[in-house]
Amino acid sequence: MSASPIFAGQPAAPLQAVFATRLIEWQRRHGRHDLPWQNTRDPYRIWLSEIMLQQTQVSTVIPYYGKFLARFPGVAALAAAPIDEVMALWAGLGYYSRARNLHRCAQAVVERHGGEFPAAPEQLADLPGIGRSTAAAIASFAFGARATILDGNVKRVLARVFGIEGFPGEKRVENAMWVLAERLMPDAQASSDDVSAYTQGLMDLGATLCVRGKPDCGRCPFEADCVARASGRQRELPAARPKKTVPTRHTWMLVLRDGARVLLERRPPSGIWGGLWSLPEAADEALLAERAHALGAAQGFARLASITHTFTHFKLEIESRCADLDSARQAGVVQACDGETAWVPLAQIDDYGVPAPVRKLLDALVGSLV
Repeated sequence: MSASPIFAGQPAAPLQAVFATRLIEWQRRHGRHDLPWQNTRDPYRIWLSEIMLQQTQVSTVIPYYGKFLARFPGVAALAAAPIDEVMALWAGLGYYSRARNLHRCAQAVVERHGGEFPAAPEQLADLPGIGRSTAAAIASFAFGARATILDGNVKRVLARVFGIEGFPGEKRVENAMWVLAERLMPDAQASSDDVSAYTQGLMDLGATLCVRGKPDCGRCPFEADCVARASGRQRELPAARPKKTVPTRHTWMLVLRDGARVLLERRPPSGIWGGLWSLPEAADEALLAERAHALGAAQGFARLASITHTFTHFKLEIESRCADLDSARQAGVVQACDGETAWVPLAQIDDYGVPAPVRKLLDALVGSLV
């Protein structure tokens, strides 16, 4: 059993008293002010950005954010869209359950709240895909609510500045951080603009200065008070996730071609790549050959590239094989397609939500046809 979280240095009560004021001042002078989702109180735009930013860097999110807003300018448009269209726009952004929850949340906002996001963090947290910290961020930025956030960036800042031992993903450590985060909030008389600046400041500090690898301590407003800085433990705090052996799984995928078209299958709604379109697959090459025959492939495989894709908890090694549709069976196979399978022209793959490694295989195939 892991030890209870403790402070590596003194919790520094005087710093707690001035933490919010100092952070707000720093954010207004040095924080980020020109991100696409800033300078607005529109809860839809703020919510969209917060969901996309979960476990994803700003630079990656920006182009996806623009595409989503262009196609779905408001929550009603997103709620009414087919899930396939949502998944296609999300493809490549990863953590696909976020996209499914995004769609479900938009529908819930329309059905339960008349198309208006609720202002209370507790009501926001009750919507699909919105946890406690994300709800607080939306409430703060959209409504000026005094609500506490605790995402990965904030955990890193608190662990270093206040010297909190233990892995932040462990429940006891996380609970200690929530208590501290609540204490550090601006007082109840703070303006809504101050609260929003404070919330943004926490995010900015962790994203731009107090980064994982080489924190820029010299520009940090808490340099003189930081426990990690004083003890030279910036690389040790926060504590890393306890190491576990990452298992490797194997799968075989079939690129079945009919001229310049390939056969795609929709994956089950749960599990990896849930709801996306992918290639037919099997647990080994012999089973893949059986599937290929059942799907109407001509005899013989061509070997394609092998790909290793890393997920959070395992690695997936993908062996791919290519086969052409047997012309003698073509008509029957094509007619057998339904809502869970589709013959897709390679030039129209962008219209389908396809996992990144599968897209890499198909892009290579397109390149070989040029």
